[in-house]
Amino acid sequence: MKTFLKLIRWPNLLIVAFTMILMRYAVIEPVISKITVSIIGGTGEMTPLSLQFPWYDFIILILATVCLTAGGYVINDYFDIRTDLINRGEVIVGSKVPRRQAMLWHNILNVIGVAAGFYISWKAGYFWMGMLFLIVSGLLYFYSASYKRQFLVGNIVVAVLTAMVPLLVVVYEWPALYRYYEVNAFSSPDVNIIFYWVGGFALFAFITTLTREIIKDIEDFEGDQAYGRNTVPVVTGILTARIIAIILTAVTIAMLYIVWNIFLHDKITLIYISAAVVVPLAIVIYRLILSPGKRQLHSASRLMKIAQCTGVLYSVVVKLILDLNLI
Repeated sequence: MKTFLKLIRWPNLLIVAFTMILMRYAVIEPVISKITVSIIGGTGEMTPLSLQFPWYDFIILILATVCLTAGGYVINDYFDIRTDLINRGEVIVGSKVPRRQAMLWHNILNVIGVAAGFYISWKAGYFWMGMLFLIVSGLLYFYSASYKRQFLVGNIVVAVLTAMVPLLVVVYEWPALYRYYEVNAFSSPDVNIIFYWVGGFALFAFITTLTREIIKDIEDFEGDQAYGRNTVPVVTGILTARIIAIILTAVTIAMLYIVWNIFLHDKITLIYISAAVVVPLAIVIYRLILSPGKRQLHSASRLMKIAQCTGVLYSVVVKLILDLNLI
């Protein structure tokens, strides 16, 4: 069991699940609670909006996402045996877990994920949206089998799929809100604002994941070069790849302050993003500029992951500032 949990990267799966939970209850719920409607047959008083996508269906949505993510980790290790032996000196698939068993787990996890995706899409009234989970399953397979060997393609695929995690929550909540209040309210409320809030988290996830993937490619340069992978550092050189990662990190920092200046203005957000997000990102830039060694690159990658986690945890701050009417 311990080997299996390591194979599916259980800490990362917890992050996926908690990200979706926080998007629903710390972002979407407080945002829509600021929107009021007059309910048909009610007292005539304006009533705040509430979540309408059933919590049990939401759990199945999380299950679908987590299973597909776990299956992606398994198939990635399946195809990366040779390069991982060079880059890390050890592998799970092929040593602790037989290749055939790994493929079996990949198939099981994907079947569960896709089936759960079609089920909640049917429950949401849009069965065709289940195709999204089938496409994601295919993208994760072909990423490991082919895309990650192509210049930038694999990096962008992973970044897009990571950005989809928070977006999935709003994609399934929005139709439920629309259907309920279209029937039960005198006028249908405009709930598009939830796309802007969650979209901000998705954009942050995209750019930080893209940056971290490039840093990891620099770290894995030897194995990727040995087996002919056209990653960013292999094609452009390590120095250029480091410059690209530095620029992306700097752009991320600039975007955080621009968004705060245009939309938010509250001191709590400014203090939080500066201390919890910008500081680790600034250290990433420092490591990339002054410390090009493999150990330092690994540290930069971990710091980027910390910044991603603290970025997600900003959702708790969102709930606080909305509940206290600070913006």
